[in-house]
Amino acid sequence: MTTYVLLPGFWLGAWAWRPVTAELRGRGHDVHPLSLTGMGERAHLARPDTDLETHVTDVLNLIRYEDLHDVVLVGHSYAGAAVIPSVADRMPDRMPDRIARLVFIDSGPLPDGMSQAEFTSPEDQARNAELVGDGWQLPAPPWPQLAAGASELSDDTLERLTRLSAPQPWATATTPVRLTGAWEKLPRLHVLCSFGVEEVRAMAAVVPAFRHMAGDDWDHRELSGWHWPMFDRPGELAAILHEAG
Repeated sequence: MTTYVLLPGFWLGAWAWRPVTAELRGRGHDVHPLSLTGMGERAHLARPDTDLETHVTDVLNLIRYEDLHDVVLVGHSYAGAAVIPSVADRMPDRMPDRIARLVFIDSGPLPDGMSQAEFTSPEDQARNAELVGDGWQLPAPPWPQLAAGASELSDDTLERLTRLSAPQPWATATTPVRLTGAWEKLPRLHVLCSFGVEEVRAMAAVVPAFRHMAGDDWDHRELSGWHWPMFDRPGELAAILHEAG
């Protein structure tokens, strides 16, 4: 049996992992999908000061209070870029035996000092800032438009995605990650959906934001499809995670 902690990206809660969670539990694993503060069933807890540090604390507390050990810590998108490396970076001193492996779902760790908002193009940064406006939450995107190329996404899943998504506290996107490099000592798996292995390696060689994905100390699995594979290819994603465990 393997212990998994599953963290979703922007706008999503633990509900997003339901098919993956069911598949992994059916294989006998201990699975903990987590809604970060302000998301999913915890949407009512969102505040202007809900930031990356809040979400890192969410995960640290889950591991501590559930007394989890040898965790496969899985992060999708924002959670992979910012949350799981930040959590793992703090573990060696606090709880050194708690995390066994990091899994990045169509995502990669941001360099120290970079925020999620800075990772996007200047055009996307300007568009997001306009959407947030004078408020403090980034609205969920128009899912039907984004899903136009996701041929394996059912209408029921798309309806659920649209209905349950919550605005993202903007401070989670603007808080820079603070990393010492301790997280890099852990085994890590990269599940690639939007790009292939060779494309990622080529980008890592020239794009500073991708530099942590260079080198041979990564394991890779390609799962070509939508950026949100827990919705359009949950069974295949669960099989990859089972193998990683």
